[in-house]
Amino acid sequence: MSNCRVCAGPLTEFLDLGRQPNSDAFPRPDETDGEFFFRLAVGRCGTCTTVQLMEEVPRERMFHRDYPYHSSGSSVMREHFENTAHRLLATEATGPDPFVVEIGCNDGVMLATVGEAGVRHLGVDPSQGVADEARSKGVRVRTAFFEEATARDIAAAEGRADVVYAANTLCHIPYLDSVFRGLDALLKPDGVLVFEDPYLGDIVERTSFDQIYDEHFYFFTARSVRNTARRHGFELVDVLRLPVHGGEVRYTLARLGARVPKPAVAELLAEEESRALAAPATLERFAADVRRTRDELVTLLTGLRAQGRRVVAYGATAKSATVANYCGIGPELVSSVHDTTPAKQGRLTPGSHIPVHPPEAFADPYPDYALLFAWNHAEEIMSKEQEFRASGGKWILYTPTVHVL
Repeated sequence: MSNCRVCAGPLTEFLDLGRQPNSDAFPRPDETDGEFFFRLAVGRCGTCTTVQLMEEVPRERMFHRDYPYHSSGSSVMREHFENTAHRLLATEATGPDPFVVEIGCNDGVMLATVGEAGVRHLGVDPSQGVADEARSKGVRVRTAFFEEATARDIAAAEGRADVVYAANTLCHIPYLDSVFRGLDALLKPDGVLVFEDPYLGDIVERTSFDQIYDEHFYFFTARSVRNTARRHGFELVDVLRLPVHGGEVRYTLARLGARVPKPAVAELLAEEESRALAAPATLERFAADVRRTRDELVTLLTGLRAQGRRVVAYGATAKSATVANYCGIGPELVSSVHDTTPAKQGRLTPGSHIPVHPPEAFADPYPDYALLFAWNHAEEIMSKEQEFRASGGKWILYTPTVHVL
C-alpha cells in the first residue's frame, strides 16, 4: 500500500520491523506449520501526517471467536475502565434515557459498570468468546464489526446514542471513513465519540516499538485525529493524557460547531508542534533508536546465554510478538514465557515459538533473569513477584532503553 487510508495522500515508510505473525495467534506445539506472516512496516502520510501500517492484515485473521485478550485480566485496567464508566455517566450520559455504545467492548468490563447504573447500553465486538463473557456479566452485546451498516442498524433498532466509546480499538480499524459515516448516523446531534488509543508521542519518547503490531493500524496524534475528524464533519474538542498501556490519549470528538474545544486541545497541539512529533526527521530518529534497542537487547541475551544464565519472559502480550520476531528471540535465548491467560498456556508464542506457561511455573524454580514483555504492567507484576527479586532474580526491560533491574 502506498496511499494513506485516511486521505489517500502519499505514504513514506520510515520503519521496517520485518516478517511478523499475527500477534495474538498462539499455535499449539503441533500446529506451527502454515503460520500467517506479513511485513510489518510503518509509514507517514505526507498530506495529513497520519502514521499507519504499510500493509493491512485482514480483520478476520485478528478478531475472531478465539481472540485471547481479556480487558479484565489486569486489576489496573479493571479499575481504569470502572473509573472511565463513572466519568462518562457523570459527564455525558446525563440526559433522559441515555444510551451508551462501546466499539470493541471485549469482555464487558466498562459496560458492566454502565449497566449496573441502570443505563441503556450496547457493546459491539466481533470476537464471540469475549462477547459471551461480557454477556455473562449482564452486558448487551452485538457480535459484529463496527462499520456504517452496523451503526445504522443499531440506530434503527435502539435509537441514537449519547456516547460512543472505544478503548484500544479505533486504532485497529483501517476503514475509518465507514466508521465516521456510522457515527454520524448513530450519535445524537450533541453526542460524542470518546476513544483512547496508544499515543505516538509516548511511543517515540519511550522507543516502545512493540506498540507496533498487526492489530494497531494507526498511531494517532492530536493533529492527525483533528485532521481525520474534520474530514468527516467532526471536531476534536478535548484530550486527556492517560498512563495506561504505556501512554495513551483519550480523545473526545463532537460534530463541527457543537462544542467549543477545551484549552487542552490547543496545548497538546502546541506541544506536538514544538516536538516536531510527526516530522520525518523525528520518525527517522525513532527508527534508529529502535534498531539500537534491538542490537542491545540481543547482545545482552546472547551474553547471558554464554554465561549459562537462565532467562525467561513474563507476559505473553500481543506486542511481545513484535519484539521476539524483530529481534530473533526464540527458545534458545528465552526458554519460556509466563502468562495468566489460560487460552495461551500450553501454546507457543507467535512466530518465535517460545513455550507459554502459567505464572505459577515462574517460581519452579525462579530464573536468573526475566524479560518483562508486559512492561506496561511493571508495577503490578513486580509487586506480585517480589519473591523473584528476593531470590536474586533480575528484571530485563527494553523501554525506553535496554536495562536491568
